Amino acid sequence: MVLTWSEHVFFIIVLINTVVAVLYLLAGTLIMVPIRNRKREGEAERLHDNRRTYLLRFIVMLLCPVVGPLFFLVVHLFYLTVFRFQAELDDVVFSKERVRTQLKADEDREMNVIPLEEAIAVNDRKSLRTAMLNVLKGEIKDSLSAISLALETKDSESSHYAAAILSYELSEFRMEVQKLYLGIREEADDQTEYEDMMINYTDNVLKQKVFTELEQNRFVRMMAEAAESFYKKNPSGMTEQQYESICLRLLDIQDFDNSEKWCIRLAKQYPDRLAAFTCKLKLYFIVRNKEAFFQTLDALKKSDVVIDHETLELVRIFS
Repeated sequence: MVLTWSEHVFFIIVLINTVVAVLYLLAGTLIMVPIRNRKREGEAERLHDNRRTYLLRFIVMLLCPVVGPLFFLVVHLFYLTVFRFQAELDDVVFSKERVRTQLKADEDREMNVIPLEEAIAVNDRKSLRTAMLNVLKGEIKDSLSAISLALETKDSESSHYAAAILSYELSEFRMEVQKLYLGIREEADDQTEYEDMMINYTDNVLKQKVFTELEQNRFVRMMAEAAESFYKKNPSGMTEQQYESICLRLLDIQDFDNSEKWCIRLAKQYPDRLAAFTCKLKLYFIVRNKEAFFQTLDALKKSDVVIDHETLELVRIFS
């Protein structure tokens, strides 16, 4: 079979394109990435092309002969000529000092605002939308539970806002948890930074119970795994609140054995704190262990621990 002149040209172009793509892949993965990794050590964190990036570009070059390599070449030249210059920051002052601005309360607006839960209960469309907007102005992650209630409202606009907010925030949560989880596996044996961030970050969302049962269980297990790693490295470094959050989140998914284990650890680490007693009381009440419940209650009454109003009512009921 004799090839025509145009076919010869086509095969030559494809061959040259393949050679260029292979050389680009080898140069990037074997030369550029190691050099950049060495330069990055000890410096501030910066984003660089990794081996996966070069592999993806290599595939694009193969699938798009000529056009692919030319596109990446033009983009690189554009970067060198336009974005290579560093910003002049001589006149910019960075300070850790912060100024707290005291704003006068808008009394007229506040008098007309009702909680989101009440707006949903009475099905007041105007109040519901106003409450939704006020929630969005605040810390959204602390209001996910209330926002999830708006999914069931008859107001389609409010339910659409709630669905969009929840979808975005929960996706952000999933990605951040995965990032922290991988960080725990990569850090040194004496480091607990990622475990500390993981426990605090996940508890803030998981205690609102906005996930499905399957996902809630999975994230609580990941949180407990991070806490176990923290405890093995530095048990005294964990705060009372972190011990308590692990106990309660495991209790939420009915993992009573592990919850009791952490209750015991909490009582051992912080024996003179209220949480050491309340966690046990909640656990033994749910599992209906009367003997352990009343033993803990008696120990609390005999201790010098300051009791809050909720626990005081509990003591009065069962005394």
